[in-house]
Amino acid sequence: MELLDKLNILADAAKYDAACTSSGLDRSGRPGTVGSTMMAGCCHSFSADGRCISLLKVLFTNYCVYDCQYCVNRRSNDLPRAAFTPRELCELTMGFYRRNYIEGLFLSSAVIQNPDYTTEQMIETLRLLREEYRFGGYIHAKAIPGANPLLTYRLGLLADRLSVNIELPSAQSLSLLAPDKKKWAILAPMGQIRDGISVSKQERRLCRHAPRFAPAGQSTQMIVGATGESDRHILSLTQGLYDKYQLKRVFYSAYMPVSTSPLLPAPQGFQPPLLREHRLYQADWLLRFYHFRAEEILDEGQPDLDLRMDPKCCWALRHLEFFPVEVNRADYEALLRVPGIGVRSARRILTARRVGPLTFEGLKRLGVVLKRAQYFLTCSGRPLRGLHVTEDGLLRHLLALEAPATLSQEPVQLSLFDSAG
Repeated sequence: MELLDKLNILADAAKYDAACTSSGLDRSGRPGTVGSTMMAGCCHSFSADGRCISLLKVLFTNYCVYDCQYCVNRRSNDLPRAAFTPRELCELTMGFYRRNYIEGLFLSSAVIQNPDYTTEQMIETLRLLREEYRFGGYIHAKAIPGANPLLTYRLGLLADRLSVNIELPSAQSLSLLAPDKKKWAILAPMGQIRDGISVSKQERRLCRHAPRFAPAGQSTQMIVGATGESDRHILSLTQGLYDKYQLKRVFYSAYMPVSTSPLLPAPQGFQPPLLREHRLYQADWLLRFYHFRAEEILDEGQPDLDLRMDPKCCWALRHLEFFPVEVNRADYEALLRVPGIGVRSARRILTARRVGPLTFEGLKRLGVVLKRAQYFLTCSGRPLRGLHVTEDGLLRHLLALEAPATLSQEPVQLSLFDSAG
């Protein structure tokens, strides 16, 4: 098979993996090497001068010994198969880099033969890139659950970031749709990567030339909508992953009907839950940057996110006793709870009010989104002049701020990808 044919097959097979954003570390170019990496990130992000920084996102192979019902590359699916050799993938990566098409590599793989053999092939690819081709750019590699821990460690010494896909939100769903995979086999490499990163940091405090293990951390991805878990269950799992494994990020992938199975939603008429995915990302943002806990966002009485508005506004409407917040006296944590105030604007408020009391006009200049925040704030003890809104009126105003497509009971959603055969 021609190299271009392999690229077409294996790049297309990798498009459903979402866990490939910013690099998360700085590493300048060194004499004798090719490439560098910046904290600003890779994979369809933009640098300060407007350049699009991207990754080559590809599978090593789509031959797979597993038969996961939700996966387009499952063993029983009849589709074209291909596999790179380590040398081919290195030549492809370097050729794209020299043409300024990419600034890094995102390498995943189906499981060919067994997890150890697959990991060995990925290690050889990264070893050639780092040692023979002297590639110093960003590399994100997927660790294969079930592989020997020593192989995972070697992979982490060559990659900048590692990730292990948790796949589904519960062990029950995993045993139903992916019986070849086990929860413990997925969580074990997560713990190993966490420990390896911690040990590497300690060693580098003693010797700055000590090898770095996955310096950009680890991430994971789960499929949303293929099984019946609630958003509360998903966010509780996410919270646990952040707390226990110190993940940089959890990615949510709306289930795409890429295969037929009686255990999955029927492809005919099925709309991928893209709006639900969007709300989960918003809730995840609250967990990571706004100091919320999963049990605050959702509870037993409300197990799913409201698709009509963002989770922060929903929380505020359920906790009106917390408001209004006096902007000239509130602490950082209280400011973060106000809809329309982000991390940057909260810090700007703390700095600006040292000079003098803030007004609503001053808040607007600081970047506060007043069309949301005005209902939850007072300045020097006074609400916004002329603002008189009841609880029901507040709900209507916040709903009106959302996109029209989110207001209907059955939101219209656009598919990210063409359905696979």
